[in-house]
Amino acid sequence: MQIEQLEGRRLLTALPPAADFVNLVSNPYMPLLPGTTYIYRGIQDGKPAKNITTVTHQTKTIMGVAATVVHDRVYLKGKLIEDTIDWYAQDKNGNVWYMGEDSKEIGPSGQVTSTEGSWQAGVNGALPGVVMEAHPKAGDRYRQEFAGDVAADRAIVMNTNTSVQVPFASFTHVLQTKEYTKLERGVIEQKFYARGIGFVRSVMTKGGTEFFNLVAIRY
Repeated sequence: MQIEQLEGRRLLTALPPAADFVNLVSNPYMPLLPGTTYIYRGIQDGKPAKNITTVTHQTKTIMGVAATVVHDRVYLKGKLIEDTIDWYAQDKNGNVWYMGEDSKEIGPSGQVTSTEGSWQAGVNGALPGVVMEAHPKAGDRYRQEFAGDVAADRAIVMNTNTSVQVPFASFTHVLQTKEYTKLERGVIEQKFYARGIGFVRSVMTKGGTEFFNLVAIRY
């Protein structure tokens, strides 16, 4: 596996061979069990928002890898405004790779107004990124997306032993990351992941007041 230097930290850059991937995304900080739905509530654009994330039973073959299909929807004041399909795959070491997304912004009449941010690994030069490390450590930096001026998210591990309370439950030994992108300079978001559950909270710490908290899980 190739390693690249980024600001003094080791960074995964090359997708392992397809034979080095497993069927189920089981990373403790990002378990994607098919049939599971996560429900989040918060604020976006100053308005009450709901985010529903469903791990489907579908897979999509990307660069020879069978990626898990995740359906993500965002509602603002009860109306669907974002409808996204994400693709994730886990290698044998436990790293979760982000293989791309099919993102749609939805207008007031239900029409698709934009597909900005959509990309797929292996298409138009885009490459997979690592969305969750197998063994995150404070100070780790990694690229989540390699899609030029379309998608270029990066993350930094801030803490691996913090605590967080959300409507669903209280958690300890939580992984805290900071995410940013050159495409939205001045915007910084922190995310929190609980072992055995996955993503439980996000908060925009710079560039806005957006946040989401986990309120329910359905199996």
